[in-house]
Amino acid sequence: MLPLVLASSSAYRRELLTRLRHPFIWSSPDIDETPTPGESATALVRRLAEAKARALSGQYPHHLIIGSDQVAVLGEHIIGKPHDFARAKHQLLAASGNSVTFLTSLALLNSSTGHCQVDAVPFTVHFRSLDEAQITRYLQAEQPYDCAGSFKAEGLGVSLFRTTEGTDTTSLVGLPLIRLVSMLHNEGLSIP
Repeated sequence: MLPLVLASSSAYRRELLTRLRHPFIWSSPDIDETPTPGESATALVRRLAEAKARALSGQYPHHLIIGSDQVAVLGEHIIGKPHDFARAKHQLLAASGNSVTFLTSLALLNSSTGHCQVDAVPFTVHFRSLDEAQITRYLQAEQPYDCAGSFKAEGLGVSLFRTTEGTDTTSLVGLPLIRLVSMLHNEGLSIP
């Protein structure tokens, strides 16, 4: 069986992948993540997931390489990682009382054959109405500046939600495990 490689430096994705109890290594791909003009959110995340997996295929020529990417979409706007308090506060104020759809892409590349499966899994978060004081307290408590949408769903971020909808909660954290298990099965790797 081909060994698994996670094409990511994300601690969140590594933690999720450990749930499958299958050994893997990880390596950070170096790709340009700039959207192309007119590119939809779905096309962007699918392209980036595949690019991340393919970027490591030379280093890992006989492996199953997992690439993933995530964007949040509010209305017509793609929301990325805020990187600081001011942007995170702005994102959460915009999300207050609204719905944000998270698109998490997944690519599984068999670097021996070149076969690549790619998908994007949506998950929608409906936010409670939040005031500035609630947002400030949340941001000071969790500092989710490296998370698309400015919250950590696996932590205190759930206190910001009114409700959620989607088929795979792990997609919200950054790696859709239900879809990944299916892709691995297609490559002959059964989990568990």
